[in-house]
Amino acid sequence: MHEPSLLYFLFTIAGAAALLIWSARLVRTGVEDAFAIALRRFLQRSDKRRVQAMVTGGFAAICLQSATAVAVLIANFANRGSLRLVTGLAIIFGADFGSAIVSQILLVERDFIIPLLLLAGVALYLRGERGGGQAHGRILIGVGLIFVSLDMIRMATAPLLGNPAVLTLMSYLDQDVILAFVIGAAFTWLVHSSVASVLFFVTLVGQGLLPMNAAVALVLGANLGGALVAFTMTMSSGLEARRIMVANLMVRGALATGLLLVLMQQATLLDWLRGSAAQKVISLHIAFNFMLALLCLPVLGPMAHLVRRLIPERLDLSQQSILSSNLDTSTLGTPSRALACALREVIRMGETVEGMLRNVIVLFQTRDDHVEQAVSEKVDYVREMHEQIKQFLAQLPPDKMNQDERRQSDQLASIALNLEFAAEATGVRLIEQAQQLKDEGLAFSEQGMSEITEFHDRVLVNAQRALNTLVTQAPEDAQRLIKAKEKVRKIERDLQTRHLSRLRDKVPESYETSRIHQETLRMLKSINTAFAMIGYDLAKRSQKARIAASSKKKKDAAQGSEGKKSNV
Repeated sequence: MHEPSLLYFLFTIAGAAALLIWSARLVRTGVEDAFAIALRRFLQRSDKRRVQAMVTGGFAAICLQSATAVAVLIANFANRGSLRLVTGLAIIFGADFGSAIVSQILLVERDFIIPLLLLAGVALYLRGERGGGQAHGRILIGVGLIFVSLDMIRMATAPLLGNPAVLTLMSYLDQDVILAFVIGAAFTWLVHSSVASVLFFVTLVGQGLLPMNAAVALVLGANLGGALVAFTMTMSSGLEARRIMVANLMVRGALATGLLLVLMQQATLLDWLRGSAAQKVISLHIAFNFMLALLCLPVLGPMAHLVRRLIPERLDLSQQSILSSNLDTSTLGTPSRALACALREVIRMGETVEGMLRNVIVLFQTRDDHVEQAVSEKVDYVREMHEQIKQFLAQLPPDKMNQDERRQSDQLASIALNLEFAAEATGVRLIEQAQQLKDEGLAFSEQGMSEITEFHDRVLVNAQRALNTLVTQAPEDAQRLIKAKEKVRKIERDLQTRHLSRLRDKVPESYETSRIHQETLRMLKSINTAFAMIGYDLAKRSQKARIAASSKKKKDAAQGSEGKKSNV
């Protein structure tokens, strides 16, 4: 049996890496669908003690299998003023440690676990079509496929242990650890998952293909890359969120680089790590993140002060840079290009409305003229965007459009109209309710405010899910969005019942704020419906496209049959 080529190895490894990355995301999306609201609530309740916040961040990262996903949640809380800077820093450092623990968990022996996970996952997923277990099924399937991908890497690398070209390449990385460090950071940023990249590197080490020094440099680079991913994903977030991610990037980058330089001079420091080469690398990864959390815990206050000085000015929501319109009139002669431009503009419109919704909840807790003005001003901006999108779509030449392009044009126009309604409901109606609450000197009961906040969280999650559906254009995402909309409707009805129960119990705050409380819930439900219509529009378009394709196929088959008869 001849030795496989380097090209074959790279091709196989690429497939295994792709499966690993996709599997990790499958787990994360499953956890987000099943436990998003509970996790958000869990994170918010940790705003008391630093140690508790750090532990909470670690637990959340273990559940989501991603420190980046936790970073996004933190950004949302910080944007609406419900998370202090020090607490956010504690959570993000804890999340990094939790993400390292995940890497260790996923390296356990698993011969009998894989089929068990896949069988249980598929069973839950299929049953979930009638029940609510699809998210749990995706979690189990994702974990099982992670194990499968790691086994694929092992099998692909085993025959190449003696390949001269491979050994030369790995030996070069072992000598140039700075390059390996950069590659580790770049690879992690590219796949947007530090867990996936660390597992990939450690598996190569376990196969004896990757030398120790190169592996250490790659994993330390992955730590920098993970912080870079969180930073880039929250660049458009509010000031406090950006401060948290900048601090995380600076501290992780500095410590990772410093540790790499120390190990270059004192390689014997790795001798205190026990186990195989792969275990030593993963232990170093865990130890690094534990040391990072431990060192940062006592200095979170000074760190927050420093990052405030580095980023001193508060982000003015009303003065955020507005990107130029995506509506390029030169593309009108080519409907496919024009529709792509319109889609990008609708997505931008949706992101603007989502930002309004994210910030408006602050006004129910405290009077903030800055936020109120910023959210209110965005209403006119969204109206203008809707008008421009509508006029742009109206200029498309009908004679140059096929049936699917016409359906897409109608879909985008409908979505833009619903997003404008969501903007008005957020920037006008919800602000009116918050103003009345403050003008009359009223406050929701503790339970009532908790219900409003949690319901707002759920609607915000669905808004973000809707925008993701708009980007992916995936029918299965549309169906999940529709199911989530129905769940919100039922929850709103249950919350209204709870409010009436407090009225019967003669809770003073509930009695005084009854109309405002009910109207706020109703508006949030309406906003959720407006975003959920993205799913309905996409599902309807997909169904019509399938029917049209089926009809065309039958027609072509019939014409072919007639042609054969004519020839005979």
